[in-house]
Amino acid sequence: TQVRGPIFKAAQAPMVSGSKKASQCNVSLKKQRSRSILSSFFCCFRDYNVEGPPASSPSVLPPLVEENGGLQKGDQRQVIPIPSPPAKYLLPEVTVLDYGKKCVVIDLDETLVHSSFKPISNADFIVPVEIDGTIHQVYVLKRPHVDEFLQRMGQLFECVLFTASLAKYADPVADLLDRWGVFRARLFRESCVFHRGNYVKDLSRLGRELSKVIIVDNSPASYIFHPENAVPVQSWFDDMTDTELLDLIPFFEGLSREDDVYSMLHRLCNR
Repeated sequence: TQVRGPIFKAAQAPMVSGSKKASQCNVSLKKQRSRSILSSFFCCFRDYNVEGPPASSPSVLPPLVEENGGLQKGDQRQVIPIPSPPAKYLLPEVTVLDYGKKCVVIDLDETLVHSSFKPISNADFIVPVEIDGTIHQVYVLKRPHVDEFLQRMGQLFECVLFTASLAKYADPVADLLDRWGVFRARLFRESCVFHRGNYVKDLSRLGRELSKVIIVDNSPASYIFHPENAVPVQSWFDDMTDTELLDLIPFFEGLSREDDVYSMLHRLCNR
């Protein structure tokens, strides 16, 4: 299983399972207290699939980057009970420009980009992020064909960026990544539901008809409430020969013409 890095999903490390590994993570944080702020920033980008820290441990800082872990593509999915939708939805009313279009929710880290605190020689962006009064440079690498993918998606759908990372990192990255104004809205960690140690993107809170909503994400834990609405993608870190986003464009062109997304997504899952 891939593990996400800092504010973004950066590092690859063995996944720790169960309470034993969760406790090992806590011990490691205590041993490296001198680097706790930076480490917590990286944890935020990772995809650990462990229980959250107990209420009696307020000293454990929440990570800044998306940290959900989960099943790889092709693994069996389990439908989880969904909380009741709120009275106030996360998205504003549909604009005239997007009326009649389906809504596509797109993840950021390890889906569209990969970010790291370590210098990357071929980084597409370098984003300064302030952590506890200190400015740190975040090196961002764009997934191959992300520009073509976003432009076409913006033509076909109402597109929403939804990331479990913190806005202080994700917002400036989105400014640099989305030069065409594809994303009609941006949702960050505070818009997620914290469920069993994961930041879940609850699609019922968007304010859109679920039969016309699709989520594109590399972490199944992110869409555990609505797996039937998901287009899973493989986690991306630095493979410049990757063509997954380009290969998805014809599929989404067909999906944009469907009345109901479920039948086509079901066929995708079976494949």
